[in-house]
Amino acid sequence: MAWRWPWQKVEKRSASSGFTAEIIGARASYIAGPAGIGELTAAAQSCVSLWENGFAIADIDGTALLDRRALALIGRSLALRGEAVFLIRDRLVPCADWDLRTRNGSPTAYRVSISEAGGGTTQTALAGEVLHFRIGADAATPWLGASPLRRSALTASLLQSLESALGEVYENAPLGSQIVPFPESSDVDLETIGRGFRARRGRVLLRESVNVSAAGGPAPAADWKPQDVTPDLSRAMTAETLAAARAAICRAFGVLPGLFYQQAQGPLVREAQRHLAAWTLQPIAELIAEEATAKLGAAIKMDVLRPTQAFDSGGAARALGALVSAMAEAKAAGLPPEVLAGAFRRLDWET
Repeated sequence: MAWRWPWQKVEKRSASSGFTAEIIGARASYIAGPAGIGELTAAAQSCVSLWENGFAIADIDGTALLDRRALALIGRSLALRGEAVFLIRDRLVPCADWDLRTRNGSPTAYRVSISEAGGGTTQTALAGEVLHFRIGADAATPWLGASPLRRSALTASLLQSLESALGEVYENAPLGSQIVPFPESSDVDLETIGRGFRARRGRVLLRESVNVSAAGGPAPAADWKPQDVTPDLSRAMTAETLAAARAAICRAFGVLPGLFYQQAQGPLVREAQRHLAAWTLQPIAELIAEEATAKLGAAIKMDVLRPTQAFDSGGAARALGALVSAMAEAKAAGLPPEVLAGAFRRLDWET
């Protein structure tokens, strides 16, 4: 045991897995979540719009609080932030920021910030007064959500870096410009002229000397032809890398990359819509309905598939015709309804 002065007090500090460390880690994770600049790209915003509009037209059964405006806010917040918090009053009040207390990993109380035109306000509410939707929660912090961009931060950073680099190239590179040589002149400062490279597209940028005496004679006539200074980006595989990064971001949002191909046809577009609605939006809608049912005290159902028409219309029509024919034939054959219902259940259908 280490020796110490008798009047010294022992200061207790939290361990690396203590409460303070968890709170600091949670706040750092929360701050880093919506701060990514990958969300500013058009690929990410296209996917965010699909989420927002898909939730905005969803069918809601059991409550009037989840109106179209609230559903659109939920979709956009979940896509960009991974979570959305609403204060339950006579309507759902969206919260810009929040802090919470937990017990057994579940929130028990909230301190929420509500944005106002003249300045925000802060309120304290119990967990039963707050709708807290979250996706991508981690076992270490189950009360925090994670957006698709945060869960694929490396790809989002790559896409942002590529688009920023290309933006700088098209802003500063001398695209379509040429170097035109001319005989040497003492009153020409090549350094001064060389500064004109920046963003001077399609112009004569730099003139260089060809007045040489190599091999005992003047410069050959070939030296007088202009030289193009447009950068060759094809060798850096810029187009391929950019397309791959955009496709990866789309997949992170549950959107098939083929939806944004210029050659996409109707079947591909419909399949991409079905994939987005069935494997991404509808599972999230079930989480939203579960949270709303627990907090609003009514059985709430949310359907994204029907409003988005996320099904094969032709196949559904053919299936309906086959079902009607099968039922008519079963009736003509004298089969009882129980037998037909049992056959449907074998196919995971309900009658």
